[in-house]
Amino acid sequence: MKAPIVEEVRKHRMEHTQKFQGNLSTICADLRHVQIASGHKIIRLAPRKLERPRKHVKAGN
Repeated sequence: MKAPIVEEVRKHRMEHTQKFQGNLSTICADLRHVQIASGHKIIRLAPRKLERPRKHVKAGN
């Protein structure tokens, strides 16, 4: 089963990638420009710390 929205996003992403010949720096610069031009407030969240998994202790040892 294919989701139409996912397919549309992939299509536009591929078109955008081809527009800049796959140059990641240029793609990112363009996306930053689009983001700034949108007029939306840009926020940056601090990274969350990952919790380390607890070691399992066997009962009765």
